[in-house]
Amino acid sequence: MHLIVLEPYPSSRRGGQEIALFDICRGLAERGYSIILLYCQADNLLQQYQEFCVHTIQVNKFFIYRPQDIFAFFADVQKVISQLPTTEDSLILSNQFKDTPFARSLAVAKNIPLVCYLHLPPPSNAALEWKWKSLEEVKFILAVLINRFMWNTGLKGVNHFIAVSQQTKLDWVTRGYPKEMIDVVYNGIDLEVYKKASVEVIRKKFAINSDTVISFVGRLDQEKGLETLIKAFARLLKNGANTQLLIAGKSINNGEDYQKSLEQLVIDLGIEARVNFIGHVTDTISVYQVSDLTVLPSLWSEPFGRTIVESMACGTPVVASRIGGIPEILTGEFQNGLFIAGNEQDLSTKLEQMINWRERDPLLGTRCREHILAKFSLSKMIDGIEKVLKKRFSPTLAPSQNPLKV
Repeated sequence: MHLIVLEPYPSSRRGGQEIALFDICRGLAERGYSIILLYCQADNLLQQYQEFCVHTIQVNKFFIYRPQDIFAFFADVQKVISQLPTTEDSLILSNQFKDTPFARSLAVAKNIPLVCYLHLPPPSNAALEWKWKSLEEVKFILAVLINRFMWNTGLKGVNHFIAVSQQTKLDWVTRGYPKEMIDVVYNGIDLEVYKKASVEVIRKKFAINSDTVISFVGRLDQEKGLETLIKAFARLLKNGANTQLLIAGKSINNGEDYQKSLEQLVIDLGIEARVNFIGHVTDTISVYQVSDLTVLPSLWSEPFGRTIVESMACGTPVVASRIGGIPEILTGEFQNGLFIAGNEQDLSTKLEQMINWRERDPLLGTRCREHILAKFSLSKMIDGIEKVLKKRFSPTLAPSQNPLKV
């Protein structure tokens, strides 16, 4: 089978959806699939993509931000159509719904199926406030309307969807998409990469001087609920815990302003000596390994929560919001780590109950890893994607060995 994959940012520095797609493409390439990558901006995974892709093609943009982008968008579509080789078993895989206008244009031109990966809930249908106070607001409203029109047009051309959780599927079904058009494949990780390690050795590396460590790893955006975590952590300290909070990550949507507001909250609560903003960390594995607990305090319908499986694979239990797809990961005994989203008191209580697990239940870390090994391995994810593609598009077709033709 031949996959034409749309990924605007081939990067490991933005979030889980980019990493998941890379793992899937590499895994399928190892199984004999031909992969072509369409991308917008070169990033740190591009070179690795080029090692197994038969082609990589750069495009300016996959969607339209502003009215003046329309002509450039269709010029890019025509350019890619002329360059894009296909086979009888080709299909297009868009890694986010925002890129489906571009993907649908290619699918129609080449007469091949389109699959959309649903890493996110559907876009909000909240009504725009028509205040017309300024020219900038008018431009913003026009951009939103254009994007909504383009997304709706692109999504209507999708032949099948793959969602990362049952909750994400439900979110899209609730929006009106047929449930039979959506299969669920959970994310998986490489368990040879995410491993347990000696806590003592890692803590020396991070210069930890407290009894325990709590961490957050991810985007510093409001939907991640970091205010809830910081306030809950302050409560924990007031109850006498000798612990430290590591916040690893940076903001994608809000620049430096949101982080500054979090840093100010830490100062206002008088806990700056116990909270460390360590920025973007390439070696997130060490952060998980040094921690006693990892927290994902999301406020939105978190589609999956990759940091949960990464942390647990490293033997570190997780406390997370009971929201979105998170309860589908924290099942069985691990649902004890779920708390009410946005409730700092409930989170603080969970942290206090679980923070000393190494003394009370020293085998908990091993059971965390076994849970991920059983349900969220990299091979399970690739198997799931391959099963969907063959079932929906070529149930009897082996991976293509045919030469690509324009």
